[in-house]
Amino acid sequence: MKRQNVRKLTGFIALLLFPATIFYMSPYLSVIGSASGVITGSLIFFFILFLSALFLRRAYCGWACISTGVHDAGLFFIKKKVGMKSRIIKYFIWTPWFLAIVILLSINGIKKIDPLAATTYGLSVTDLHGYVILYFILGLIITLALTVGKRSFCHHVCWMAPFIIIGDKVGRLLNVPSLHLETNKEKCKSCGLCSVKCPMSLPVMEMVASGEMKNTDCILCGECADNCRRKVICYKFK
Repeated sequence: MKRQNVRKLTGFIALLLFPATIFYMSPYLSVIGSASGVITGSLIFFFILFLSALFLRRAYCGWACISTGVHDAGLFFIKKKVGMKSRIIKYFIWTPWFLAIVILLSINGIKKIDPLAATTYGLSVTDLHGYVILYFILGLIITLALTVGKRSFCHHVCWMAPFIIIGDKVGRLLNVPSLHLETNKEKCKSCGLCSVKCPMSLPVMEMVASGEMKNTDCILCGECADNCRRKVICYKFK
């Protein structure tokens, strides 16, 4: 099976599992739990994302996130790119939310670790309230993509991305061996296909020309590498 087919399959599986897993990604439960001194499953998951980014950078976003499943399954036709400067918006959302969690845990302390908090035997969506939240998130992903540009949710709203981006930067700072893209720019003919195929609206052709492929908005989906006929770009782990 071709690599992109595998990636799209894993993203689609993540999407199918979303009704069961949504509360493990909940920003709301993280705050409510912290107010009671409870470490919820979502906080544990966010910490796992941070740790994984030390070695895998943003591969989770490109291979296992529900946003990938939504875009590859039904929004692949969207070509409109998102401006890079506007990506700072998500930090205005993430920063006060994360500070609230830190402050609440500092005040209340950690009294309990409950990975299954607010779930029914580990399952997230089991009633009407859960379905409302589920369809709101899916609707937000779709609406932003249609109105603002491809993967706008990832650029502007996602509260999980900063954990992964920070983990990525910490990994680079510590020189931790990690998955990344490398390029042989001498083989490049500047056709621009890599930039066209990038779901994150990155200027990949310019990155190749500079020889610098490190970018915290790169989700390591491999679209640029797999669509390049001259095999200019490749995965490396070191």
